[in-house]
Amino acid sequence: MEEEVPQRLYSLDELKLNGIDTSSLLSPVDGTLGSIERNLQLAAVSGGVAAWNVFDFNPQQIFYLSLALLFLWTLDSVSFNGGIGSLVIDTIGHTFSQKYHNRVIQHEAGHFLIAYLVGILPKAYTLSSLEALKKEGSLNLQAGTAFVDFEFLEEVNTGKVSATTLNRFSCIALAGVATEYLLYGYAEGGLDDINKLDVILRGLGFTQKKADSQVRWSVLLLRRHEGARAKIAEAMTMGKSVGSCIEIIEDTIDESDI
Repeated sequence: MEEEVPQRLYSLDELKLNGIDTSSLLSPVDGTLGSIERNLQLAAVSGGVAAWNVFDFNPQQIFYLSLALLFLWTLDSVSFNGGIGSLVIDTIGHTFSQKYHNRVIQHEAGHFLIAYLVGILPKAYTLSSLEALKKEGSLNLQAGTAFVDFEFLEEVNTGKVSATTLNRFSCIALAGVATEYLLYGYAEGGLDDINKLDVILRGLGFTQKKADSQVRWSVLLLRRHEGARAKIAEAMTMGKSVGSCIEIIEDTIDESDI
């Protein structure tokens, strides 16, 4: 597919002139899940104090209870890489925070759209850790979009990644945070995407400037096809298939504009 925006490195000044603050995209902090985690910790402490007063636990019982909780936390961290804790927090986020739920959907819709536009076929998507657990049977998966990316993986394994392939991967990786930036003015999700991209770029000898420059391309593509992304997000909300989401793109965007 033809590139719609010229591919070259952009300076930070050029990005700012286009209204793009890379610091708002490339250093996302998930305030919603962070707040939920802090509240759960406070609730646990408050519950422990209340139980102590109600059941009149002695110091030895409190010690054993604390030891049991520490064991469970360590088990989750070591055996499941924190998967159980992440599953609980993510599920609470989707259940009680409509903003968080909507943000995740918009984020994944951005990945889906950009992948298709740059010629990488999406093959599956999930919108929560619980959904990923049901579909993949893994505790260490979060919301995400999977792609048919054999060519990219093959190039990475050989250590020789073409400029075209790297540009495609970079734009897909940054599409989620770019979507959040356009909708909310900042990004909360996508830290894992950025970390993966950072590992690839550093492994290939690129600097942060490369990632910064790719932000502009992702943002401009998303701005240009905002209508298609919104329709994909709506379809994902209804649990539509990958094929249905692709059909939306093809029906919404003129072939000559891809």
